[in-house]
Amino acid sequence: MTTSFNEQFGQYGAWRREFALRLKLLSAWMKEHDLLDAGVLQRLDRLTEQMRSDKVLVAFVAEFSRGKSELINAIFFASYGRRIMPAGAGRTTMCPTELGYDPAVPACLRLLPVGSRRDPRALSEWRQTPEHWTQVALDVHDPAQLATALAMVAEVDHVTREEARTLGFWHDELPDDNPLVDAAGLVQVPRWRHALVNIAHPLLQQGLVILDTPGLNAVGAEPELTVNLIHQAHAVVFILAADTGVTKSDLAVWREHLSGEPADSEARLVVLNKIDTLWDAMSQPEAIAAQIAQQRASSAAMLGVLPQRVMAVSAQKGLLAKVSADNGLLRASGLPVLETVLAEDIVGQRQAILRAVVARGIADLRTETSRIIHMRRRELAEQKLDLQGLGGKNTAVIKNMRQRIEQEKHEFDVGAAKVPAVRAVQHKLLGDAFVLLGSRALKSEMHALGAALRKPGLKLGVKRVYADTFAQLRASLDRARTHSQEIQSMLAATFTQLNAEYGFSLQAPAEPDLQRFYGELTQIEGSHVRYLGLSHTLKLGQTEFVDRLVRALNTRVQGVYESAFAEIEIWSKSASAQLEAQLKERRTTFGRRLEAIDRIQQAAGGLDNRVSEIENQEAVLGQLETRLQLLTSYFLSTSDQDNSLSAEQIDAAAQNTGWQDTDIQSQ
Repeated sequence: MTTSFNEQFGQYGAWRREFALRLKLLSAWMKEHDLLDAGVLQRLDRLTEQMRSDKVLVAFVAEFSRGKSELINAIFFASYGRRIMPAGAGRTTMCPTELGYDPAVPACLRLLPVGSRRDPRALSEWRQTPEHWTQVALDVHDPAQLATALAMVAEVDHVTREEARTLGFWHDELPDDNPLVDAAGLVQVPRWRHALVNIAHPLLQQGLVILDTPGLNAVGAEPELTVNLIHQAHAVVFILAADTGVTKSDLAVWREHLSGEPADSEARLVVLNKIDTLWDAMSQPEAIAAQIAQQRASSAAMLGVLPQRVMAVSAQKGLLAKVSADNGLLRASGLPVLETVLAEDIVGQRQAILRAVVARGIADLRTETSRIIHMRRRELAEQKLDLQGLGGKNTAVIKNMRQRIEQEKHEFDVGAAKVPAVRAVQHKLLGDAFVLLGSRALKSEMHALGAALRKPGLKLGVKRVYADTFAQLRASLDRARTHSQEIQSMLAATFTQLNAEYGFSLQAPAEPDLQRFYGELTQIEGSHVRYLGLSHTLKLGQTEFVDRLVRALNTRVQGVYESAFAEIEIWSKSASAQLEAQLKERRTTFGRRLEAIDRIQQAAGGLDNRVSEIENQEAVLGQLETRLQLLTSYFLSTSDQDNSLSAEQIDAAAQNTGWQDTDIQSQ
């Protein structure tokens, strides 16, 4: 029996919850035993935040009247017992609609008026100004009210051609793409530019974000939607009509917005919807199945995807079957097979990615913490050796021992005084990297791109302009990486010297891996160049279009730069924390050695007692090492089948740590 998407995503949410809880327990244990230095704490916090706040974006893309909203209803909202997204005859989503959950925002529908398109600000900027949005309260427990409110995303206005041109929906040079003009000479345009739905639906609480897009004309008019949101989606479902297959407009949407490199193929799923239109009572089931198979094969060939990436379903019958609990009709609709493939694509890949990220972080954490434990063991061994050498010695010898320790401490303090100078150079190099990847430098690059695109005449050299811009963006990343290499070289030399002079066990970390950020820049460049086909090249003659396109690019690249700098910063802080931890441990050790000498001078039995204490501490460190291996082994294993906690165990542990289930669900 197949498992529904809702069930598999729920299991994924439970897995994330357990992972986050185990990270929380690991952090609490390390803090209890004073193993949580600044670098380790930041690493754990970052891993926990990644696990808690992970979002999975699924985008549904289609031309009008392909049953896209009905498919969303069938997969995600059948539990309401009715349609939630507008999907009736003549009622379709007219503006991009995002469905998600933010606990800081009340249950509501927020609508950005289409008139905001007169302003060049990017959607990401409009999101930060809620006062410009129309807000409608939603009652998640009232399906009728929910459906009535969400019907607003289908609202339209009728405007003059001049107004439609200003809003980006009318292009004199592309008459075939323009909307129809009614008898009054008016053009139909969406009333809203963008819609945000915030409801406490179980899947949305677990991090799912659903993007429902309108047809080609509206999609092409919003560069930020096309080059950012859709290409950042973890899965894109492209819907066709089974009775027509791939039409000319379908192919235009696919080629301009969705086709890409082979690496993108796993994130693309094609759905032949409305197979019930092929259900003919006068035809044999085998003939109907053959017709559907033929449509799948021809659609796959036209789109250049593998046949198994084309699924045949009836969203309407699937929704009806779920609402009426008709298992036979549900199987015939093909919806369970689609849900299984979609869940495996999304859940399987996201789980593997998150597990790999956590495993790398925990492996580094284990190494750093083991180094701290090893250092403490060595310090204890040296203390015990000192004390055992005092057995049977007179007061003068003990006094000399104390003077020697004080001299060592003085020499250590003199050497440690040089560390701030190293730290100052490190901070300067880090600051230089921040400047290279900061908003001011990026703004300069985007200004140059915008100026080049606004030059009069045909934009036949637009690919060259983009190539030059991205060459500069990669050069900035190169220079930032050079600064991180300089930090690494300086720390390696400093650590080698400290290890030799003071017996430290410092190890300069490998340079931060920035390769994936180069890959992201390449992906962004590809999405922009692919988007700028002949039709959109003609639109580059419009200043408003250029401004929106450049702002969309700025938003995307800024995210890459911020992530790259965060990687360098955390790496740098981790290296500094390692040094600070060992400096702190050595100072503490000097204090303990002097304290032990004083106790021996004051009491005859102090020597034996202190040696015994050290041996007990050595045993405790051995237990800590064993416990560390045990607590981190779960994160490093490729499967958690044998180590997973039951729901009761998770709840009990959560209560003991003060951790709440909403720490996952509310993100």
